[in-house]
Amino acid sequence: MVKTDYWAEPPRDRHQISLFSPTLDSMIDGEDSVRFFDEVLADVDWTLWEAEYHGGRGQPPIHPRHIAAGILYGLCRGIRSSRKLEEATHYRLDFIWLLSDRKIDHATFCSFRTKFREPLKDLFKQLGRLAMKLGMIRLLEVAFDGTRVKANNSRFATRNAQSLERRLAALDALFEEAMADSEANDAAAESAEEGPLDAESLAQRLADLELLREQAQAALEQARAADEARRRKGTDPQKNPAQIPTTDGESRVMPNKEGGYAPNYTPTATTDGHLGLIVDCEVTNDVNESELAVASVDRIEETLGKKPEKFLTDAGNNSGHVMHEMEQRGVEFYAPVESSQPQPGNPAARENPSEPVPESERPELPRNRKQLDKSCFVYDAENDVYYCPMGHPMPYEKSKPAQRGPTQVNQRVYRSDHCSGCPLASECLLKNNQRGRTITRDEFEEVRERTVARMSTPEARELYKQRPRIAETPFGILKHLFGLRQFLLRGLEKVQTEWRWACTAFNLSKIARALASLRAATSTSACRG
Repeated sequence: MVKTDYWAEPPRDRHQISLFSPTLDSMIDGEDSVRFFDEVLADVDWTLWEAEYHGGRGQPPIHPRHIAAGILYGLCRGIRSSRKLEEATHYRLDFIWLLSDRKIDHATFCSFRTKFREPLKDLFKQLGRLAMKLGMIRLLEVAFDGTRVKANNSRFATRNAQSLERRLAALDALFEEAMADSEANDAAAESAEEGPLDAESLAQRLADLELLREQAQAALEQARAADEARRRKGTDPQKNPAQIPTTDGESRVMPNKEGGYAPNYTPTATTDGHLGLIVDCEVTNDVNESELAVASVDRIEETLGKKPEKFLTDAGNNSGHVMHEMEQRGVEFYAPVESSQPQPGNPAARENPSEPVPESERPELPRNRKQLDKSCFVYDAENDVYYCPMGHPMPYEKSKPAQRGPTQVNQRVYRSDHCSGCPLASECLLKNNQRGRTITRDEFEEVRERTVARMSTPEARELYKQRPRIAETPFGILKHLFGLRQFLLRGLEKVQTEWRWACTAFNLSKIARALASLRAATSTSACRG
């Protein structure tokens, strides 16, 4: 049997009064990461944050550095909720040390998170420039990518246009009923020569109903616009109507990374290839993040004073417009691109394109789902003419505009006059084509070919292998360690701010770790010396 005095005694009696109690500072290890976290923030210029305060009204406020530190450190520890942050300031020793025992309530954290949108951008910029001074950001190559994060909106809280029309009709009926009650109350008050008996509550009811009607009307217009966009793409909105989120109206129903559909946002990050710091971040409510790629380069130059040398992204962002804009900015663009010209192994890649492809090789010509592929046709830049697989010229006919995502491009149309009686006509022409095969060439074809040539080099292929590691690692950390799988805030602008808080915390944690490693290496060198 174990003796009663076997167990260790507690270091301190709860009720013992200590004459010389330990300091708060001594309760945190000298090499604890929170110390380096605080050290980095202590060197930040908080002037823009301080300017948001009145400076002479009310009680002395807590300095914004400390509230920001609580939010950023909480993100690094997977604590995002304002109430959980408030709890941490009371019970977690690292938070108590970081905030010097300041007790910050959840309402302060909540309002602070959305109030300082512009100063937060400045903090992101200061940390980026500090990382550049430390050699942690080099901008030799950056990787741009987007991910999907759920909006603060249930996947079932969505409505289509038909449902919204019924809701709007019901709200209109309720509004008319409230108006009738208000008029009846006013008439009764006048006959009794008294003030309205319930005027304030009736006015509030009318105001609430009017707000709901405005929200329903805005959602209905959004649903109709989405249905029209589906109709233009060939989808019947009667059979497959667009679903509009009703809680966060600025989110969009998109495919989830885990499967299925739900209201989501698409956050993006551009990550430096050296040590993986985020050099730009943004959020869109579109499924495709392509339109943010070029703007990301401009923001990087504005933030860090330098453009990246190489820009890596996936095939979803390889539009001709993006390639052209990158080339205009002197940035090398790396993404999978298919050439529209015949490549080695394609029988159409012959020395003299005015000669027909040998009959024995014609079955090897590339085909898409409906006809011979565009890569079967050779372009002669000197004469501005295409040659078909049978060697017939296809001269320029006309130009026409075409919509490519958010960008309108100018297309040149080349048509063949030799399709009648051609042995390849059944495979080359669509069923209803009576005028001959056409090939289109837009204004970005040449920059595509230059990108294809760049991507075909061994150096480019080796560099591009690094893209998944560079681009996707931050998303894994932000989602798994920071817990950012669903936004807490609603509305695109607030969601963008929430994403920037997370990306700022991500960079801050990397800088703090680098500072700790540098300090440890210096200490080791001093001991050896």
